[in-house]
Amino acid sequence: MNRQLYNPQRKSLMDDEKTFKKIQLNHKRNKEQDNTERLDEAASLFRYQDCKDEMWNPESFSLMYKTPLWDQATSAQRVKLNQLYWIAYYSQIISAEIATIFLNQTCAAGLYGLEDFRAVCDTLDLESAQERAHIAAFKKISEDFEAEVFGERLFTYPMRTPFCETMVFADTNAFKAWWKRWQIKFYTVLSSDNPFIACQYFTVRGLRTLNGKIVQHQLAQYYMKHPEKENSPIPSKISYYHFMDESFHFNSSTIIGLDVINSLKEPTLFESKIANMTIAGCQRDHYNFNTVLRGIFWYEPAMFKTVY
Repeated sequence: MNRQLYNPQRKSLMDDEKTFKKIQLNHKRNKEQDNTERLDEAASLFRYQDCKDEMWNPESFSLMYKTPLWDQATSAQRVKLNQLYWIAYYSQIISAEIATIFLNQTCAAGLYGLEDFRAVCDTLDLESAQERAHIAAFKKISEDFEAEVFGERLFTYPMRTPFCETMVFADTNAFKAWWKRWQIKFYTVLSSDNPFIACQYFTVRGLRTLNGKIVQHQLAQYYMKHPEKENSPIPSKISYYHFMDESFHFNSSTIIGLDVINSLKEPTLFESKIANMTIAGCQRDHYNFNTVLRGIFWYEPAMFKTVY
């Protein structure tokens, strides 16, 4: 940008050379290792019959693990419970990533209204494209599995908008769902025209992704430690490819939420209030303790019918 021209911004991302280089390097490395083609190819090759008798995750990541149901299950039933964990877990991830794609774009709109924020927005564009590949792969495997094993949906669902309840099994009702939908719509309007709120979204995204990263690193271990990686189950490969992409997404959340935000003007009381409300909402979403599905904060009473 020509610095001789009048610029109403008191701060600029270009003035923070360290943070600017962090964003550029994270974006560059994410492009270099982008797993989109690998995910698309793996999903297209998936045939349930090819891996129906093998676990897809480490054993401890199985539906109802260490409950009386698990203890009394046969080896073949435990394999199914392990596969069901994959289906249930990534059905939740689909829901989160649908919201991520949308909020990446609304927040990029809020940030691109400032000078010098193209590097941040380019990063978010790449991540949104990767999220679409993740969703497509998860849906293909999950829907093929449920169609073949049950002949009906259990954890999967048709594609939907980002204005639905993020948690697939939530402590909610018709009024709560309606109110949350309008909160999200209001938030997207704010984030698309407010750089501070846009940046603070990535603090929330980082909190959500941190939990996912902890679980997904362990899920990726099944592929990483498999004695024959080329012959490992396709779902385990997809877990690994997804984890590799999400590692860079977590880096982006950290840089934008903690470093890039320092290049913005101080927030107003209103902006701070909205930011704190979103973090409180994230904490509420991650409040429930779930024994059915390790690492996911679903509301167990809402799951009873599906589990039965």
